[in-house]
Amino acid sequence: MGRSRRSRTIGAVALGWVIALLATACVDLPSKPSVAIPDGVPPGAGAAVPYFDINAPGRTSDRLQAWARPLAQDMGIPLTSMEAYGNAAEIQRQQHPECGLTWTTLAGVAAVESRHGTYRGSTVAPDGAVAPRIRGVQLDGTNGNARIRDTDGGRLDGDATLDRAMGPFQFIPQTWLRYGVDASGDGRADPDNIDDAALSAARYLCVSGGDLSTAAGWQKAILTYNASRSYLLNVRDHANAYSVGVAF
Repeated sequence: MGRSRRSRTIGAVALGWVIALLATACVDLPSKPSVAIPDGVPPGAGAAVPYFDINAPGRTSDRLQAWARPLAQDMGIPLTSMEAYGNAAEIQRQQHPECGLTWTTLAGVAAVESRHGTYRGSTVAPDGAVAPRIRGVQLDGTNGNARIRDTDGGRLDGDATLDRAMGPFQFIPQTWLRYGVDASGDGRADPDNIDDAALSAARYLCVSGGDLSTAAGWQKAILTYNASRSYLLNVRDHANAYSVGVAF
């Protein structure tokens, strides 16, 4: 009926010796060096966006594919989204250099707002279109949300009673109507297109914070976007990780 007590004991000792040997061997194996993620404000600028003609026809984000591809792969960001962040940051740099906005901040905001346009299974098409459309909850004043009555007749957010946040950067309709611009080259400002949404967010952040290369300006911009300290810290952590090429 099975092994003797002595044989079971020997087996257990042998097994323990093997485990110890394997554990010792693992210590000697080379490990992948870790990358220290900074925690400063404002977050680092990350890989420099190459210059391109921001007034060229069509989707100017396409000109950043070679720059964006390795970054997108390393950080787990959809390629089209990565292109959109670089496009928006470079447009702002050329038009409003005093703002000091970087693509890492835009990527940090989009990561927190919609997982770069992939929230709940949405995908980002090569032309920047995000589908299915991403919509937030009704802004009815509950669960820490503001109460905002409908401002667009449901035309943008699909709700004619109360406003909802829209798209990969989660604009509310009244803010979109003020800051929304076309960046995809199709002649239409669309909150559900990540090119348009990224540039519109860049404009909003710059107007809100002024000089985002300063700690005070950066924090003011993010808190204007969402008046929550935890939100600010979440965006900061994502943006800092992206600044050193790390997925977060």
